[in-house]
Amino acid sequence: MGYLLVLMLLALPAQAADAPGAWKREFPKADFSKTSIDIGEIVSGGPPRDGIPPIDAPSFVPARDYVLPDSEPVVGVHLNGQFRAYPLRVMTWHEIVNDDIKGTPVAVTFCPLCNAAIVFDRRLEGRVLDFGTTGKLRNSDLVMYDRQTESFWQQATGTAIIGALTGKELHIIPARLESWKNFKARADAGALVLVPNNASARRYGQNPYAGYDNAALPFLYRGDMPKNIAPLARVVSTPGRHEAYSLEKIRKDKRVVADDGTIFTWSAGQNSALNRKIIAKGKDVGNVVATVDGHDVAYFIEFAFVFHAFSPDAPIHR
Repeated sequence: MGYLLVLMLLALPAQAADAPGAWKREFPKADFSKTSIDIGEIVSGGPPRDGIPPIDAPSFVPARDYVLPDSEPVVGVHLNGQFRAYPLRVMTWHEIVNDDIKGTPVAVTFCPLCNAAIVFDRRLEGRVLDFGTTGKLRNSDLVMYDRQTESFWQQATGTAIIGALTGKELHIIPARLESWKNFKARADAGALVLVPNNASARRYGQNPYAGYDNAALPFLYRGDMPKNIAPLARVVSTPGRHEAYSLEKIRKDKRVVADDGTIFTWSAGQNSALNRKIIAKGKDVGNVVATVDGHDVAYFIEFAFVFHAFSPDAPIHR
């Protein structure tokens, strides 16, 4: 069953409840009087609150003992001297992992409909936030919520858009969307990899959105489409979102220097997690690394429509 049919079936029973009154029952602590957006831009993605269950007590094993196809994608994080990998075969089914890396509380996130893998520092103004999935989308992007205030957060930007924390921003932590082989090559002997708490709970390794990155149009997206590039073509940018570069340009040139000095490099050997039913058989989209002065910086690899939705006036260089 293709991604579109699956998501349409999931969405059917939720449509009647997708109204502000139902939201108040679902999120009783949320202050819906405070918002930085038009609430009408948010739509139901199908599942209810935490229907896509975040991982709150993540389990890890030593990377050296874990068997995974070399080309499968992982979110690779190096923080406080610790290397950790979060495979998309797990992230696709959970979307959020609330973790703590050597004293730094983080939220590792992945929005399959946007191909956006972003790691946030969960600390905000003296407290630690825990995140869940609202089951809702804006611009086809995951809308998260924090359990402390039940404010809604836009995953693509790390900004609170509804609730008591409206306007607040989370700090983005540099991470790589990379192949398992590349992660192992740069990690040390103490590296860890996320494993499912219950290996039979989901079809880990399978892609429930099979064929999505070959689709002509994104799912549940109401905004304008970017010009001169396919909506689901991958583009690469940094958190400033002043400009983006098509993945094909970086792939062709192998090395691109952005106007802000960020150097993007490309190498082969990473499967798309949103292409074939089996992730390990997905097309090779390659690996991108973003650095400034030799140090990793935060960057996004997302679909062109996502970048355009949140930066409509910014150019996409092809």
